[in-house]
Amino acid sequence: MSGPYRLAADIGGTFTDIALALDDGTVATNKIPSSPENFGDAVVKGILELTSRLDIPLEAASEFLHGCTVATNAILERKGAKTALVTTRGFRDVLELRRIRVPNLYDPLYVKPEPLVPRDLRFEIDERMGPGGEVLRPLNTNDLETVVAALRKSGVEAVAVTLLHSYANPDHEIAIGEALRRSLPEVFVTLSHEILPEIREYERTSTTVINSYLGPVVSAYLQGLVRRLKDQGLQRRLLVMQSSGGVANADEIIRKPALIAESGPAAGVTAARIVGRSSGYRDIISLDMGGTSAKASIIEDGRVAVTDQYEVGAALSAKNTLLRGGGYALKMPILDISEIGAGGGSIVALDEAGAIRIGPESAGAVPGPACYGLGGTNPTVTDANLVLGYLNPEELAGGALKIDRERALAAIERTIAKPLELSVQETAYGIHRVTNSHMIRAIKSVSVQRGRDPSKFALMAFGGSGGVHAVDMARSLNIPIVVVPPVAGVFSALGLLAAEVETSLSVAFLNTAEEASPSRLTAEYVRLEDEITQSLERKSQELRFERYAEIRYVDQAFELRIPAAEGAIGPAWIAAMKTAFDAEHDRKYGHSFAGKSAIEFVSIGVTGTLARSARPFRFDSAPDSQEERKRSAYFGPEHGERATPVVGRMALNRTPREGPLIVEEMEGTTVVPPGAQVHLDENANMVISVV
Repeated sequence: MSGPYRLAADIGGTFTDIALALDDGTVATNKIPSSPENFGDAVVKGILELTSRLDIPLEAASEFLHGCTVATNAILERKGAKTALVTTRGFRDVLELRRIRVPNLYDPLYVKPEPLVPRDLRFEIDERMGPGGEVLRPLNTNDLETVVAALRKSGVEAVAVTLLHSYANPDHEIAIGEALRRSLPEVFVTLSHEILPEIREYERTSTTVINSYLGPVVSAYLQGLVRRLKDQGLQRRLLVMQSSGGVANADEIIRKPALIAESGPAAGVTAARIVGRSSGYRDIISLDMGGTSAKASIIEDGRVAVTDQYEVGAALSAKNTLLRGGGYALKMPILDISEIGAGGGSIVALDEAGAIRIGPESAGAVPGPACYGLGGTNPTVTDANLVLGYLNPEELAGGALKIDRERALAAIERTIAKPLELSVQETAYGIHRVTNSHMIRAIKSVSVQRGRDPSKFALMAFGGSGGVHAVDMARSLNIPIVVVPPVAGVFSALGLLAAEVETSLSVAFLNTAEEASPSRLTAEYVRLEDEITQSLERKSQELRFERYAEIRYVDQAFELRIPAAEGAIGPAWIAAMKTAFDAEHDRKYGHSFAGKSAIEFVSIGVTGTLARSARPFRFDSAPDSQEERKRSAYFGPEHGERATPVVGRMALNRTPREGPLIVEEMEGTTVVPPGAQVHLDENANMVISVV
């Protein structure tokens, strides 16, 4: 390989994936264990290994794209910055009160998560704005001086400022922000009107707090990574994957780190959309199963679903109004992804009733599953799949990890099989099936619970473990086809290479359809587009703008995001938006109040995208060197243990081949169980018919 190229790195809980693409679309990849002590170590090591293997200089890279779990991990592990909150007098406990929602309606022992800001670091200031932006009570400067002094004494690293109705008039927030940045220049400060100028006091406060909580952590990580790569010769800009599926300059992410709370999963969905479109699969449920978690999303007619109803830090992270209360509200554009703690490294245990429990704890990269031989003693999903014969009994990731099957057998027998009085093989299959049932929850969250029938979609499986579990899950959900794309094990890194530069802005616009002024709507949309144009430092004609509105029925508690109708904004446009809202409400909730209840706009927004030139990927992978071989694999009591052929992807062709079959690649493994058929399509996707 030679010539300029683009470089991408995606961090997972267990593996770090590297991909690069030449200008002609040729792609090469690398996969190495992650480095939890400093995730940047594995990024730098993986990049240098790949460029050395291809004999190309790092200086030739024209762009570096990055997806990471640094922000997510900081929240999950409560390792963010020491953060304070400054708010309007009387609103100190908004983070405690939250919303009257719990994730498990009938769980009397449910305990809501502790706020990211403890009460002794939540400060009140005497001031008050009205909902129309009128000053009801001037900012008390004496209060401000007292708060600044208290913050200095507390030693906080970050401050979130959220004042009542600042979305309508931010003057008081601006004054507080200026005082904080002047007096505490080393402290990371977030003003709510700069990150979420919309109604909903709890969601705005929580989002602002999350941004400040992540600020020092994300900033230190990104700046440190850039320095290290510059020392190695990489001088190009760093673009970071946002939760919305687009990438943004690292400087923007350092200012607004909440934008990358779901960075890693978004890249995989972006890749699924691109590959699906080019291969003729426009209706897809994506399944990204890595070492720590499984993520599901839905793509309809080639379009990904975006929402801003999300909670980070919950056991099941799902953008579903009915499943809230388990995490911290984050109201920002995020791909509609549901995530659950069921991955290859998820630790298997018995609960108090003696049933198999999968995760949410993960063995991660260190010490890893028992079979890694790196000190892990707990059995994991990977250990179970190894015992079943689905995984290579000697190595994983093209030899990056040597495997010890005996350690996996011993861990499962000691911890699970003996207490249940089952054979190790039966126990491993039970672990496999229970893992599938957990991941099915995530798939149902984005399909059945959204009013979609899974049988109308193809299941696209990727991530290091996705291909091992996908077919059994598809059978349970009556999904007819499973698609496993090329380089599926590093698919998120491929998504980074395909992602477009993107920025989203929104503004509060609380008006009923009858009250909404077409001229004001037009002016606000144009203003947002101008701000995005300036932010991206491009000409407006170089960008693609997509407008949307958050709409609800009058007196309803929550709204739906509706893409803006075509044409000039006027009475017909507003009528079209009402019709679209009624239809989406009926599809999502099974009913609507069309003709019975008025609608109102809550906010409007614009997403600006700098599109990349469309270029198909070409995969420069080494040909399958191994001859077809067989190993024993167990497919449950119905089919038993079978001598199963093990092949590489390129041993397949357009003629369907019957299972059982195991397809081994450097990046991952795909299991085709008995009764299923697999063939390659024209784009080298494995297409498995679930018979």
